[in-house]
Amino acid sequence: MSDDDLQPEAAEGCLILDNYRATAHKITTADRHLLHELTISVFWPHRDRDLDLFISLGQGYVAVDEIGRAMGSAMYFPMGDDFAMFGMMVTAPRLQMQGAGRWLLNRIMSDCAGRDLRLSATRAAYWLYEGAGFVPVNTIWQHQGKARRIHSPEPVAGVDVRPMTGADIPAILALDLLALGADRSDTLKVLIGLSEGLVAVRGDQVLGYALKRPFGRGKVIGPVIVDDERVAMQLIAPFIQADVGNFLRVDTPVQSDHFAAFLAAAGLGAYDTVTEMRIGPQRRATEGPRVFGMASHSLG
Repeated sequence: MSDDDLQPEAAEGCLILDNYRATAHKITTADRHLLHELTISVFWPHRDRDLDLFISLGQGYVAVDEIGRAMGSAMYFPMGDDFAMFGMMVTAPRLQMQGAGRWLLNRIMSDCAGRDLRLSATRAAYWLYEGAGFVPVNTIWQHQGKARRIHSPEPVAGVDVRPMTGADIPAILALDLLALGADRSDTLKVLIGLSEGLVAVRGDQVLGYALKRPFGRGKVIGPVIVDDERVAMQLIAPFIQADVGNFLRVDTPVQSDHFAAFLAAAGLGAYDTVTEMRIGPQRRATEGPRVFGMASHSLG
């Protein structure tokens, strides 16, 4: 059965998959168990707390069959009025290549009409997003592992790292907007409330920030926003040193041997990659404040 064969039934709000009639409904907090079922099926590390966070920040759909089994999901995370990140896009393995992913993707693309879009594509899903008009931008490197003790990187002259305070938030939001190219201030305020935070400062000026929060098998370091990879390492190092022996993860779009070697020396070797893709202009900054660590693939 081809995707074209499925379109008439999809237009009526259902889809025949694996001889079952699938229906999709908007995701609510009651659907966490369905998302958990899907993420386990594709070996994603998400815990209940991670799914609760995504449900609270985003919107989307989950498809179920006639006996209540999860068949697929797709979510989007609005950032300002003109941009959205896509994420939590999962199809049950037994149903891949049968049209479920395209069906759900079309739904959220329709909901986000008029917005610029960005997502992180796995190898298996790349063809789907390319067919929908997304173009590749960059490679995202997933670094993870049990943290090892490291020597503190040589500090950048005149730059200090200290704990984040509430007074730093306006500067952090401004830096984040410059780096991401979209206004995720509402999302970032939530993440700050769930995270440990550090800022890099020169005198009274905030140059960058980094967060660390529980995620997946341990903790994720991100977002990390700053204009210099040396300062990025200066920000990340205290988080690593505080969690030696524990599982940490950093997702980065930075293509730097020096930065990658720093993470590898700390036990966070390159584990996997995904492809960042977009519809609309490239918004992520390539100079000035930029992203050295992502909050997650779904949140940028």
